[in-house]
Amino acid sequence: MIETASLALATFFATIGPIDVAAVFAALTATGTLEYKRSMAIRATLIASVILVAFAFIGELLLASLGISLAALRTAGGILLLLIAIEMVFARSSGGTSTTDDEEREAVSKQDISIFPIATPLIAGPGAMGAAILLMANAEGDLTRQVIVVASLLAILLLTGIALLLADKIHQLLGVTGMHVISRIMGVLLSALAVQFIFDGIKKSGVFGT
Repeated sequence: MIETASLALATFFATIGPIDVAAVFAALTATGTLEYKRSMAIRATLIASVILVAFAFIGELLLASLGISLAALRTAGGILLLLIAIEMVFARSSGGTSTTDDEEREAVSKQDISIFPIATPLIAGPGAMGAAILLMANAEGDLTRQVIVVASLLAILLLTGIALLLADKIHQLLGVTGMHVISRIMGVLLSALAVQFIFDGIKKSGVFGT
């Protein structure tokens, strides 16, 4: 159970990226009042929580209705997480866990940034959604492990909410270099987890026999 919790916490921390989200949030709300920042932070966290928990519970069912096997989900999810991990290690961004340049320009002109771009795609992005589905699928049939996965997700979302509330202080404390260091460390861990998901998916697919 400790292994399940550690895996889920590390994966969700890497794919959601509370520190990275806080940095973007600080930039987008630089001229906002304290009340505005608090409102956007709380609302964005709640909306993202609903999205990710929903994907955790119905994502596998949705994929099953499309004829997608668990082995294919593991392999595809592992590849997606590996691409995100590579971005993190090299401190690059292509939209998997962050906003694109066009999305960021649109966000600057909006007053309510809680739904877009903070809740999605920053917090509840493709990587986090895929991770939620994948981890719940791996715990299929084991209620205790599924509860641990959901609890881990909620714990990281709570941490993200706190990071948003303290975004200005975190940004000043760590700076760009500090945030990149954390991102790279989590990227290395996530890449190892992603490769393991790919191996498990290929093994379960039966493509190369048993």
